[in-house]
Amino acid sequence: MNNPTATRRTTGWASSITAVLRFLIHSNLFISLATVSVAVTTIRLANLPLEPLPLFIVFAATMFVYTVNRFTDIEEDEQNVPRRAAFTRRYGRYWLTAGVALYVAAIGAAIALGLPGVAYLLLPLAVVLLYSVGGVKQFFLVKNLVVGLAWGAIPLGVGYYYAQLRTLEVLFLFVYVTAMITIAAVIFDVKDIEGDRAEGIPTVPNLFGPEWTRVGSLIATVAVAAAVVTLVATGALPWEYLVVLAMNAYVCAYIPFATPDRGPLYYGFVVDGEHVFLAAVVLTLEWLVW
Repeated sequence: MNNPTATRRTTGWASSITAVLRFLIHSNLFISLATVSVAVTTIRLANLPLEPLPLFIVFAATMFVYTVNRFTDIEEDEQNVPRRAAFTRRYGRYWLTAGVALYVAAIGAAIALGLPGVAYLLLPLAVVLLYSVGGVKQFFLVKNLVVGLAWGAIPLGVGYYYAQLRTLEVLFLFVYVTAMITIAAVIFDVKDIEGDRAEGIPTVPNLFGPEWTRVGSLIATVAVAAAVVTLVATGALPWEYLVVLAMNAYVCAYIPFATPDRGPLYYGFVVDGEHVFLAAVVLTLEWLVW
Protein backbone atom coordinates (compact mmCIF):
# COMPACT_ATOMS: atom_id res chain seq x y z
CA MET A 1 0.00 0.00 0.00
CA ASN A 2 1.31 3.42 -0.88
CA ASN A 3 2.18 5.74 1.96
CA PRO A 4 0.58 9.15 1.21
CA THR A 5 2.93 10.95 3.59
CA ALA A 6 6.02 9.42 1.97
CA THR A 7 4.66 10.21 -1.48
CA ARG A 8 4.05 13.84 -0.54
CA ARG A 9 7.53 14.06 0.96
CA THR A 10 9.12 12.64 -2.19
CA THR A 11 7.08 14.96 -4.39
CA GLY A 12 8.06 17.91 -2.22
CA TRP A 13 11.76 17.06 -2.48
CA ALA A 14 11.49 16.66 -6.25
CA SER A 15 9.72 20.01 -6.57
CA SER A 16 12.35 21.72 -4.42
CA ILE A 17 15.22 20.26 -6.46
CA THR A 18 13.51 21.28 -9.71
CA ALA A 19 13.00 24.81 -8.40
CA VAL A 20 16.67 25.09 -7.42
CA LEU A 21 17.82 23.81 -10.81
CA ARG A 22 15.53 26.25 -12.62
CA PHE A 23 16.93 29.10 -10.55
CA LEU A 24 20.54 28.08 -11.31
CA ILE A 25 19.77 27.83 -15.02
CA HIS A 26 17.61 30.95 -15.43
CA SER A 27 20.00 33.09 -13.38
CA ASN A 28 22.97 31.93 -15.51
CA LEU A 29 24.80 30.72 -12.42
CA PHE A 30 25.01 27.18 -13.80
CA ILE A 31 26.27 28.19 -17.25
CA SER A 32 28.89 30.35 -15.53
CA LEU A 33 29.94 27.32 -13.49
CA ALA A 34 30.19 25.37 -16.75
CA THR A 35 32.62 27.87 -18.30
CA VAL A 36 34.66 27.90 -15.10
CA SER A 37 34.79 24.12 -15.46
CA VAL A 38 36.40 24.54 -18.90
CA ALA A 39 39.07 26.71 -17.29
CA VAL A 40 39.62 24.17 -14.50
CA THR A 41 39.96 21.32 -17.01
CA THR A 42 42.47 23.32 -19.06
CA ILE A 43 44.53 24.31 -16.03
CA ARG A 44 44.78 20.81 -14.63
CA LEU A 45 45.39 18.98 -17.93
CA ALA A 46 48.13 21.49 -18.78
CA ASN A 47 49.66 20.92 -15.30
CA LEU A 48 49.24 24.56 -14.31
CA PRO A 49 48.60 25.85 -10.78
CA LEU A 50 44.97 26.47 -9.95
CA GLU A 51 44.54 30.19 -9.17
CA PRO A 52 41.28 32.01 -8.32
CA LEU A 53 41.72 35.08 -10.56
CA PRO A 54 41.36 33.42 -13.99
CA LEU A 55 38.37 31.46 -12.69
CA PHE A 56 36.74 34.67 -11.45
CA ILE A 57 37.36 36.39 -14.79
CA VAL A 58 35.73 33.52 -16.69
CA PHE A 59 32.76 33.45 -14.31
CA ALA A 60 32.24 37.21 -14.49
CA ALA A 61 32.51 37.37 -18.29
CA THR A 62 30.04 34.51 -18.68
CA MET A 63 27.52 36.05 -16.31
CA PHE A 64 27.75 39.32 -18.23
CA VAL A 65 27.43 37.80 -21.72
CA TYR A 66 24.58 35.40 -20.96
CA THR A 67 22.58 37.89 -18.89
CA VAL A 68 22.69 40.46 -21.69
CA ASN A 69 21.69 37.71 -24.11
CA ARG A 70 18.62 36.92 -22.00
CA PHE A 71 17.33 40.43 -22.68
CA THR A 72 18.14 40.48 -26.40
CA ASP A 73 16.53 37.05 -26.87
CA ILE A 74 13.50 37.63 -24.71
CA GLU A 75 11.02 37.59 -27.62
CA GLU A 76 12.32 34.19 -28.74
CA ASP A 77 12.28 32.97 -25.14
CA GLU A 78 8.62 33.97 -24.80
CA GLN A 79 7.86 31.16 -27.24
CA ASN A 80 10.71 28.72 -26.67
CA VAL A 81 11.24 28.92 -22.89
CA PRO A 82 8.45 31.01 -21.32
CA ARG A 83 9.56 30.28 -17.75
CA ARG A 84 12.99 31.76 -18.50
CA ALA A 85 11.42 34.79 -20.17
CA ALA A 86 9.21 35.33 -17.12
CA PHE A 87 12.26 35.06 -14.84
CA THR A 88 14.12 37.61 -16.97
CA ARG A 89 11.22 40.05 -16.91
CA ARG A 90 10.87 39.77 -13.14
CA TYR A 91 14.46 39.48 -11.94
CA GLY A 92 16.60 40.14 -15.01
CA ARG A 93 17.56 43.71 -14.15
CA TYR A 94 19.07 42.56 -10.84
CA TRP A 95 21.11 39.84 -12.52
CA LEU A 96 22.13 42.22 -15.29
CA THR A 97 23.39 44.66 -12.65
CA ALA A 98 25.30 41.83 -10.99
CA GLY A 99 26.71 40.68 -14.34
CA VAL A 100 27.91 44.15 -15.30
CA ALA A 101 29.38 44.70 -11.82
CA LEU A 102 31.28 41.40 -11.93
CA TYR A 103 32.55 42.08 -15.44
CA VAL A 104 33.76 45.57 -14.52
CA ALA A 105 35.33 44.16 -11.34
CA ALA A 106 37.18 41.53 -13.38
CA ILE A 107 38.56 44.19 -15.73
CA GLY A 108 39.45 46.41 -12.78
CA ALA A 109 41.28 43.58 -11.01
CA ALA A 110 43.23 42.76 -14.16
CA ILE A 111 44.27 46.41 -14.56
CA ALA A 112 45.16 46.79 -10.88
CA LEU A 113 47.33 43.68 -10.96
CA GLY A 114 48.98 44.73 -14.20
CA LEU A 115 47.98 41.60 -16.09
CA PRO A 116 49.13 41.56 -19.72
CA GLY A 117 46.48 41.49 -22.41
CA VAL A 118 43.80 43.33 -20.44
CA ALA A 119 42.36 44.53 -23.74
CA TYR A 120 41.36 40.92 -24.46
CA LEU A 121 38.83 41.20 -21.63
CA LEU A 122 36.76 43.29 -24.03
CA LEU A 123 36.16 40.19 -26.16
CA PRO A 124 33.05 39.21 -24.15
CA LEU A 125 31.56 42.60 -25.06
CA ALA A 126 32.40 41.92 -28.71
CA VAL A 127 30.68 38.54 -28.45
CA VAL A 128 27.56 40.20 -27.02
CA LEU A 129 27.45 42.68 -29.89
CA LEU A 130 28.14 40.02 -32.52
CA TYR A 131 25.70 37.41 -31.23
CA SER A 132 22.89 39.50 -29.81
CA VAL A 133 23.01 42.60 -32.02
CA GLY A 134 25.14 41.74 -35.05
CA GLY A 135 22.62 39.46 -36.73
CA VAL A 136 24.81 36.33 -36.90
CA LYS A 137 21.71 34.25 -36.14
CA GLN A 138 20.46 34.91 -39.65
CA PHE A 139 23.33 32.91 -41.18
CA PHE A 140 23.26 29.12 -41.16
CA LEU A 141 25.64 27.58 -38.58
CA VAL A 142 27.36 30.92 -37.94
CA LYS A 143 25.77 31.46 -34.53
CA ASN A 144 26.74 27.92 -33.50
CA LEU A 145 30.34 28.56 -34.51
CA VAL A 146 30.37 31.90 -32.69
CA VAL A 147 29.23 30.16 -29.50
CA GLY A 148 31.80 27.39 -30.03
CA LEU A 149 34.64 29.85 -30.60
CA ALA A 150 33.59 31.95 -27.60
CA TRP A 151 33.87 28.90 -25.35
CA GLY A 152 37.03 27.78 -27.15
CA ALA A 153 38.59 31.11 -26.23
CA ILE A 154 38.57 30.03 -22.58
CA PRO A 155 41.53 27.61 -22.95
CA LEU A 156 43.32 30.30 -24.99
CA GLY A 157 42.70 32.81 -22.21
CA VAL A 158 44.03 30.35 -19.65
CA GLY A 159 47.10 29.76 -21.80
CA TYR A 160 47.67 33.51 -22.15
CA TYR A 161 47.30 34.07 -18.39
CA TYR A 162 49.89 31.39 -17.59
CA ALA A 163 52.17 32.29 -20.56
CA GLN A 164 51.46 28.88 -22.12
CA LEU A 165 49.39 30.05 -25.08
CA ARG A 166 51.31 28.24 -27.81
CA THR A 167 51.62 24.87 -26.11
CA LEU A 168 50.05 21.96 -27.95
CA GLU A 169 47.90 21.10 -24.94
CA VAL A 170 46.27 24.53 -24.80
CA LEU A 171 45.80 24.71 -28.57
CA PHE A 172 44.29 21.22 -28.57
CA LEU A 173 41.79 22.18 -25.87
CA PHE A 174 40.88 25.31 -27.85
CA VAL A 175 40.00 23.16 -30.88
CA TYR A 176 38.36 20.44 -28.79
CA VAL A 177 36.15 22.79 -26.76
CA THR A 178 35.20 24.76 -29.87
CA ALA A 179 34.15 21.57 -31.66
CA MET A 180 32.20 20.11 -28.74
CA ILE A 181 30.39 23.34 -27.89
CA THR A 182 29.48 23.86 -31.55
CA ILE A 183 27.89 20.39 -31.51
CA ALA A 184 26.06 21.23 -28.27
CA ALA A 185 24.84 24.51 -29.77
CA VAL A 186 23.37 22.61 -32.72
CA ILE A 187 21.63 20.22 -30.31
CA PHE A 188 20.30 23.20 -28.35
CA ASP A 189 18.54 24.39 -31.49
CA VAL A 190 16.32 21.29 -31.37
CA LYS A 191 14.32 22.78 -28.50
CA ASP A 192 13.98 26.12 -30.29
CA ILE A 193 12.60 24.91 -33.62
CA GLU A 194 9.26 26.71 -33.43
CA GLY A 195 10.69 29.96 -32.11
CA ASP A 196 13.53 30.00 -34.63
CA ARG A 197 11.11 29.35 -37.48
CA ALA A 198 8.92 32.21 -36.32
CA GLU A 199 11.96 34.51 -36.23
CA GLY A 200 13.22 33.25 -39.61
CA ILE A 201 16.45 31.87 -38.13
CA PRO A 202 17.96 29.01 -40.19
CA THR A 203 19.24 26.17 -38.01
CA VAL A 204 20.25 22.56 -38.56
CA PRO A 205 17.05 21.19 -36.92
CA ASN A 206 14.90 23.57 -39.00
CA LEU A 207 16.50 22.51 -42.27
CA PHE A 208 17.12 18.80 -41.66
CA GLY A 209 14.79 17.91 -38.80
CA PRO A 210 15.54 16.75 -35.24
CA GLU A 211 16.31 13.14 -36.17
CA TRP A 212 18.99 13.95 -38.73
CA THR A 213 20.35 16.61 -36.40
CA ARG A 214 20.86 13.95 -33.74
CA VAL A 215 22.45 11.54 -36.23
CA GLY A 216 24.81 14.20 -37.57
CA SER A 217 25.73 15.32 -34.05
CA LEU A 218 26.51 11.75 -33.02
CA ILE A 219 28.74 11.30 -36.08
CA ALA A 220 30.54 14.58 -35.33
CA THR A 221 31.04 13.61 -31.67
CA VAL A 222 32.51 10.23 -32.64
CA ALA A 223 34.77 11.93 -35.22
CA VAL A 224 36.12 14.27 -32.53
CA ALA A 225 36.75 11.27 -30.26
CA ALA A 226 38.60 9.49 -33.08
CA ALA A 227 40.80 12.55 -33.58
CA VAL A 228 41.65 12.59 -29.86
CA VAL A 229 42.60 8.90 -29.91
CA THR A 230 44.76 9.47 -32.99
CA LEU A 231 46.63 12.37 -31.38
CA VAL A 232 47.33 10.33 -28.25
CA ALA A 233 48.27 7.19 -30.21
CA THR A 234 50.80 9.13 -32.30
CA GLY A 235 52.35 10.66 -29.21
CA ALA A 236 51.22 14.21 -30.01
CA LEU A 237 49.33 14.37 -26.72
CA PRO A 238 50.00 12.70 -23.34
CA TRP A 239 47.83 9.69 -22.53
CA GLU A 240 46.09 11.68 -19.80
CA TYR A 241 44.20 13.56 -22.51
CA LEU A 242 42.16 10.45 -23.20
CA VAL A 243 40.11 11.66 -20.23
CA VAL A 244 38.24 14.05 -22.54
CA LEU A 245 36.63 10.98 -24.12
CA ALA A 246 34.47 10.83 -21.00
CA MET A 247 32.72 13.94 -22.26
CA ASN A 248 32.33 12.48 -25.75
CA ALA A 249 30.63 9.49 -24.14
CA TYR A 250 28.45 11.83 -22.07
CA VAL A 251 27.42 13.76 -25.19
CA CYS A 252 26.66 10.55 -27.09
CA ALA A 253 24.45 9.51 -24.18
CA TYR A 254 22.31 12.67 -24.16
CA ILE A 255 22.00 13.29 -27.91
CA PRO A 256 19.41 10.51 -28.57
CA PHE A 257 17.09 12.09 -26.00
CA ALA A 258 17.37 15.65 -27.37
CA THR A 259 13.85 16.14 -28.69
CA PRO A 260 11.75 19.32 -29.08
CA ASP A 261 9.52 18.36 -26.16
CA ARG A 262 12.39 18.20 -23.67
CA GLY A 263 12.22 21.09 -21.23
CA PRO A 264 14.84 23.71 -20.40
CA LEU A 265 16.04 21.63 -17.45
CA TYR A 266 17.22 18.96 -19.87
CA TYR A 267 19.05 21.37 -22.13
CA GLY A 268 20.12 23.83 -19.45
CA PHE A 269 21.30 21.24 -16.94
CA VAL A 270 22.08 17.99 -18.76
CA VAL A 271 23.46 19.43 -22.01
CA ASP A 272 25.15 22.47 -20.48
CA GLY A 273 26.48 20.23 -17.72
CA GLU A 274 28.87 18.39 -20.06
CA HIS A 275 31.89 20.49 -19.08
CA VAL A 276 31.01 20.35 -15.38
CA PHE A 277 30.99 16.57 -15.80
CA LEU A 278 34.37 16.58 -17.56
CA ALA A 279 35.98 18.82 -14.92
CA ALA A 280 34.67 16.51 -12.19
CA VAL A 281 36.16 13.48 -13.98
CA VAL A 282 39.50 15.26 -14.46
CA LEU A 283 39.74 16.29 -10.80
CA THR A 284 38.69 12.83 -9.61
CA LEU A 285 41.26 11.03 -11.76
CA GLU A 286 43.93 13.52 -10.75
CA TRP A 287 43.24 12.72 -7.13
CA LEU A 288 43.03 8.94 -7.60
CA VAL A 289 45.53 8.14 -10.34
CA TRP A 290 47.73 10.90 -11.72
